[in-house]
Amino acid sequence: MGELKSDPEAKFDKIINLNCSNLTPYVTWGTSPHQAVPIDEIIPLSEQLNEHGERKSMNRALEYMGLSEGEAIKGKTIDAAFIGSCTNSRISDLRAAAQVLKNKKVAKGVKAICVPGSSQVKKQAEEEGLDKIFISAGFEWRESGCSMCFFAGGESFGHNERVISTTNRNFENRQGKATRTHLASPETVAASAINGKISKASTGIES
Repeated sequence: MGELKSDPEAKFDKIINLNCSNLTPYVTWGTSPHQAVPIDEIIPLSEQLNEHGERKSMNRALEYMGLSEGEAIKGKTIDAAFIGSCTNSRISDLRAAAQVLKNKKVAKGVKAICVPGSSQVKKQAEEEGLDKIFISAGFEWRESGCSMCFFAGGESFGHNERVISTTNRNFENRQGKATRTHLASPETVAASAINGKISKASTGIES
């Protein structure tokens, strides 16, 4: 699959180099993509927020998500894991998740679904044998589409189920009525599916 690249002779106004070697995976705790923390950190305390509106929004989000300020996000038990959407199910995403899932099994009681981002991605993933890795691990391998990003077609996750998902939004009721969605990277979602709780991919299976 081709990638968009600059011409070899392209000139830029400015070049910025970023060192991401120590970047920690983030996971959302609330009902908006910006309500997120590094996976090893705790949910912020309301006293750390300056604006009254931010505190009010935080309290509503925590109530919906069934969480408390100061609580650790890592280790929260999940009911489902979803890898899909137009943003985080590219072929590179599926390769990364498959590396985590290889020779592993999804935890008992966790519903795991993978929906490639496009028919082209699905075709390439199957040519590379990635579908077999997902299926062997216990994921459902589905046709490309919007799917459970916003319960397209009437399918949804359950009431108060905690889902870790690679989708791009986590609004209230986004993936089902009263479903609690945590946004995370494909690797984090794959590791969490294996462990049955929100987990870092780099640490492998956790006790």
